[in-house]
Amino acid sequence: MKRLSVFFAFVLFAVAQLQAQKIAVVDINNILEGMASYKQAQSEIDRISAEWRQQISQEMDVVKSLYNKFQAEQVLLSDEAKKQKEDEIVKKEAEVRELQRAKFGPEGELFSRRQQLVAPIQERVFAAIEAYAAERGFDIIFDKAGSAGLLFVGADYDKTEDVRRKVGK
Repeated sequence: MKRLSVFFAFVLFAVAQLQAQKIAVVDINNILEGMASYKQAQSEIDRISAEWRQQISQEMDVVKSLYNKFQAEQVLLSDEAKKQKEDEIVKKEAEVRELQRAKFGPEGELFSRRQQLVAPIQERVFAAIEAYAAERGFDIIFDKAGSAGLLFVGADYDKTEDVRRKVGK
């Protein structure tokens, strides 16, 4: 019987703790898509991306043209000339791949441009979320769209340092 009453006391305490937390949900995508500055930044990114795709496509057409020309002429070429043409095609294709990586790779220009244009807008939104949470007393705010996950958590709920000390780091 004593165990049962301890269990119920624990459950009541846990429920009381949960009720004390104020949790909110926001849709970051909805907020961003409603901002003119975000739409403008996204349009600029789309425009730049389309230009670079076209540039890369044109360069790939040059590679295809070189290859087709090589195919047509290869019977007339010496072994040394064939090797030279093949090397030229491979080199040009590698240049195009490098251009594609430089523009669209994980650390490419598109990523940098997106960071430059969109990051300040996102920072403004996150600052507004933090201010809203502080004003209204929210402990935790989640992203409804799910792309960002947890947007805000009160300092009282961040137990990183406690765990770090427990681990010994």
